[in-house]
Amino acid sequence: MHIATEATENFIDLDVPRWAWILLAVCVVSLLGLDLWRHREAHAPTFREAGLESIFWVICSLVFGVFMLVQFGGTAAGEYLGVYITEKSLSVDNVFVWALLFSTMKIPLKYQHRVLFWGIFGALMLRAIFILLGSALVERFVWVLVLFGLFLVWTGIRIIRHREDEGEDTSTAGLSLLKRFMPVTEELDGQKFFTTLNGKRAATPLFAALVVVEFTDVIFAVDSVPASFGVANEPYILIAANAFAIMGLRAMYFLLADARERFHYLSHALGAILLFVGIKLILTPWIHLDIALSLGIIAVILVLAVVFSIWKANQIEREAEMERSSHSE
Repeated sequence: MHIATEATENFIDLDVPRWAWILLAVCVVSLLGLDLWRHREAHAPTFREAGLESIFWVICSLVFGVFMLVQFGGTAAGEYLGVYITEKSLSVDNVFVWALLFSTMKIPLKYQHRVLFWGIFGALMLRAIFILLGSALVERFVWVLVLFGLFLVWTGIRIIRHREDEGEDTSTAGLSLLKRFMPVTEELDGQKFFTTLNGKRAATPLFAALVVVEFTDVIFAVDSVPASFGVANEPYILIAANAFAIMGLRAMYFLLADARERFHYLSHALGAILLFVGIKLILTPWIHLDIALSLGIIAVILVLAVVFSIWKANQIEREAEMERSSHSE
């Protein structure tokens, strides 16, 4: 019991007033509504549009971080930022898997935002439930943190050794699950999720894609939610940071979906982050790393992954250029 108390005291415990929860809910609903209104017409977002929207979501996240700083203090703001960065980093793998899924299921770019909007809406609900359940478990049984840590270490190793075709099995499993409950058409019907087939209600490929996106988020949430507990244990901080990280995923998807080959070592970095957070969780009952140190380690891992990825991409490009030159001689 002494170890349990000591471990839970390593994280900040907030007395969150009801109005703060209402403020968070209003912010999330308002931003989602604004995003839905802005993309009410189906169109393929440009790289510039995705970049500007990504900046907008980051600014919104930082503004809420300022609120956390003013209202709850530096430690709470640091934990919020730590969870946000961790979740945002781990979400990069979601982006690449979504790109593979949409390609496999032949969903046009102009319809992908609609699928992702409702997919992420469902993900917000799912993460909130996972976080509240996880917080309740950790509060009563602190050794759950050690189990989370062991799971993250295993997951980190698995991600480092990820397959290039990751996502294809998930696509097949998600479609098979949907087809057990209702017919699925082969053709799209504009932005509609449902249509009529031979006089019967049927799902379009767009709804099938939505089911697969939700299916994959369940899988990713099993990884990322325990990782969030490696940084904070306060439900308000966890839910707020996860919400702002997830809401910006659509813009990040359209910005990075085609960059998988360019950032070769990014998946390895995500695995390394999970390994680090997993070890941190395992040691939590005895050793607590300062939030600033944790953020620094995660930032260094990401920067190194980007630098080495760019170096490798340039090296591959140089080798290809040399090969083309040798063939032309």
